[in-house]
Amino acid sequence: MNRAIKGNTVGSHLTAGEIDPVTTESKDEIASPARIPGKSMSAITRRPQAECKFLAYISGYVDGEGCFTVSISKRAKMRLGWELRPSFSVSQNRDRAKVLNMMMDYFQCGTIRPDRSDNTLKYEVRSLDDLERHIIPHFEEYPLLSEKNVAFWQFRQIVLEMKQGSHLVPAKLQNMMLRATLINNGLRRYRFEKI
Repeated sequence: MNRAIKGNTVGSHLTAGEIDPVTTESKDEIASPARIPGKSMSAITRRPQAECKFLAYISGYVDGEGCFTVSISKRAKMRLGWELRPSFSVSQNRDRAKVLNMMMDYFQCGTIRPDRSDNTLKYEVRSLDDLERHIIPHFEEYPLLSEKNVAFWQFRQIVLEMKQGSHLVPAKLQNMMLRATLINNGLRRYRFEKI
């Protein structure tokens, strides 16, 4: 499924299955606009039901098999000596790799790699730009239903703060690192009271 947004006003006069001469796509395939912040769903065209089911399926799948983490590492080359690395990932057995490929096609970013620790495959997105533009908007619109949703919102806040450069300010970095440990189930490998 292509996540690219295409206007549907040109082909709106077509019946199901007819080809739009402008986009050369069937009317059934023309995606409606993504949710616009500040606009109610009645103010924009709704997505086709099949697409909504697929997008909700992705959120449900991530609720069970996905992970939002922010790793913390000592890095002498970093300005403040520490590095935060947000990561969205979904792991799955090799015989179910099709779902990971569908996610990568939908989000249009990330990589799939073998995870040797448990002999699975992992779909992962680490780029701040991709997290901000592709991953975060999806889970804002199609929220997780488990406690993992709390981790998502903490993760989202750290990604957006990093995009603004907050991780380059000592006091803000320290606060972000403490919040990152909450996302990572409270695990702390380092003491970082003094940054």
